[in-house]
Formats: sequence, structure tokens, C-alpha cells
Amino acid sequence: MTSADRPQPPESAVLTVLTAVDSAQAAAALARGAVQARLAACAQISGPVTSVYHWKDALETSQEWQVLFKTTTAAYPALEARLTAEHPYDTPEIIATPVVRVSADYLAWVAAEVTAG
Repeated sequence: MTSADRPQPPESAVLTVLTAVDSAQAAAALARGAVQARLAACAQISGPVTSVYHWKDALETSQEWQVLFKTTTAAYPALEARLTAEHPYDTPEIIATPVVRVSADYLAWVAAEVTAG
């Protein structure tokens, strides 16, 4: 089964979108920009967290701040484009996860706050 054959979530389905950046200021800028542009209903910043990863053939350890956005399936492409354009990393982590259960009131709030861009 290809991805085109899989059932797709409705355009109003809620997604959580995760990214990480190298400073609290960069996290706040991404969060505020996405919410202000109505590409996310809200964004939560956590950190610092310790990340361990390979980059350019070296094992790296660094402090990062995670930003978790709440958005809709319809708004995701515009949110991804904004994060890619404004992210300080060459290869940003942008991971979208579908929310499989959500209260009706929260779903309505997210859908009302987010536009498809």
C-alpha cells in the first residue's frame, strides 16, 4: 500500500508538529511567528533539552529548545514552509504527528484559530 492509498485525515484534523532550535530566543521567535500567522493555534516551548546526534561525521551533544505546535492538516504545508524558511538549522527537524484522539471542544478551538495560510 502506497501513501496515496492510505486514508488521509480530514483537513481539520489536529497535528502536533515538533522542531528544535539552539536557543530560547529562536524558539520564541518561531512560536510567536507561527501563532501570529495563524498557522498554529498554540506553541509550547520546552528546554533546554540535551540532544545527541551525528552531524558531518562527528558525534555531537548540544542543548536545544523544543517547540511543539498544534495545527491542522490543512495548515501543515504552510507551517512547514514557514519553519523551513525561518529555522536557524540547515536541516531542521520538522516532525508532524497526527492526534488520534482529541476532545471536540479542543478540536473546534484549533480549527477556529488556524487558517490554511
